[in-house]
Amino acid sequence: MSISVQRPDKEAPAWLVWAALGVVYVVWGSTYLAIRVTVETLPPLLAGGVRFLLAGPLMYAWLRMRRGPQGVSVTASELRACAAVGTALLLGGNGLVMIAEQRVPSGLAALIIASTPLWIVVLRLLFGDTVKRATLVGVIAGFIGVGILALPGAGGEGVSLGGVLLLLAASGSWGSGSFFSKRLPLPEDPFVSTTMQMICGGAVLTIAGVLSGEASNIDIGSFSAASMWALAYLVTIGSLLAFTAYTWVLQHAPISKVATYAYVNPVIAVFLGWAILSEDITPTIALGALVIVASVAFIVRQEAAPKAPELADPAPQPALSVDRA
Repeated sequence: MSISVQRPDKEAPAWLVWAALGVVYVVWGSTYLAIRVTVETLPPLLAGGVRFLLAGPLMYAWLRMRRGPQGVSVTASELRACAAVGTALLLGGNGLVMIAEQRVPSGLAALIIASTPLWIVVLRLLFGDTVKRATLVGVIAGFIGVGILALPGAGGEGVSLGGVLLLLAASGSWGSGSFFSKRLPLPEDPFVSTTMQMICGGAVLTIAGVLSGEASNIDIGSFSAASMWALAYLVTIGSLLAFTAYTWVLQHAPISKVATYAYVNPVIAVFLGWAILSEDITPTIALGALVIVASVAFIVRQEAAPKAPELADPAPQPALSVDRA
C-alpha cells in the first residue's frame, strides 16, 4: 500500500528494528511463492479479491476497536483517492502478478516486479521532478536487466512471454500507484490509508474476477489444500503481519535502512522458489537478477541520501504494501 514516509521519531532497540525488518524481508519475499501456490488451483483475480477483502476489514475492525469510529473516519475525497491508488496497486499491480504467476516462476516474477522503482523514477522525470544523473544511469542499467530477463528462453523452459509482459505491466501499474499516491489526498494515518486501499482494491479485484468469467468457472472441489493454505498465509502473514512490521519500522529506523527491502525481497523470492518449488535459476536469470538488484540498490542509496535544500524522495517512493506482491 502507499503510505507516508517519515523520519524515525522514536527510539527502539537495534535488535527490535532488525527483527521487524527481517519480517518484512522474509515475508514479502515469500509472498511470490505463496501466490504461485495459490493460483495453481484458485482463480487469480478472485483469490486476490478475497485476500484483500479479508485483510482490509480485519485491519479496519482492529483499528476501530482501538481508536473508536473517529479514529478510522475518512473524507469522501480521501476515500476516492484510496480507491484510485488501491486499484492501481492491487488490480493493476497485484492482480496482474497473480495472473502472470500461472505461467511464470515466482522468482522470475519477483525480479521483474523489483524494477518498480525504475518506473517511479521515470514518472518523476516525466512530471518535471529533478532526478540525479547517477539515478538515471541506475535506471538505464535496471531496464537492461529487465530486458535480459525478457529474452526468449531466459526464464527457463515453459515460461510464457505473455506472462513476462504482464509482469512488466504490473510493475508499471504499481509504480504509477506509488507515484500518484504522493499527489492525491490520502488519509494521513498510514494504517487507515492502507486499510481503505485494501478494501477498495479488493472490491475492484473481485469485480474484475467476476467480469472476466472466473466466478462462472469456479469448481471448489478442484481447490487444493496447498492453495487454500497459501491464500490464508497471504491474508494473515503477507498482508497483516508484514504490513504492521513495515509501518512500525518506518517509524523507528531511517528510510535508507527500511528501503533495503526493495532489493532484498527479490533475492529471497528467487531462493525460496528454487528451494521449495525447484524453479530453475538459469545463467540468464542470474545475470538479469544481478543487474536489476544492483541497480535498484544503487538507486535506493542515491535517492535516500540528503540533498539541499530538501530530503530526496526514496526510491521506491512510499510504497508498499503491501507487500509488493
